[in-house]
Amino acid sequence: MGDEDQQWWYNSRTGEVERGKISNALDRVGPFATEEEARHAPEKLRENAARWAAEEAADNDWGRRS
Repeated sequence: MGDEDQQWWYNSRTGEVERGKISNALDRVGPFATEEEARHAPEKLRENAARWAAEEAADNDWGRRS
């Protein structure tokens, strides 16, 4: 068994947490070191998306005068 078989993944289609590469790659988010981290994948994805949107908005405003 490889290292990826020991890691945890979040299935974005079913909402299930899985150990190892069980689901289709398009549905898998991860890997995560622990089951608990994988359970919180949706929150982490939302946080990252909000941060990236804010960074992009700041980049778009760079150099503009008020």
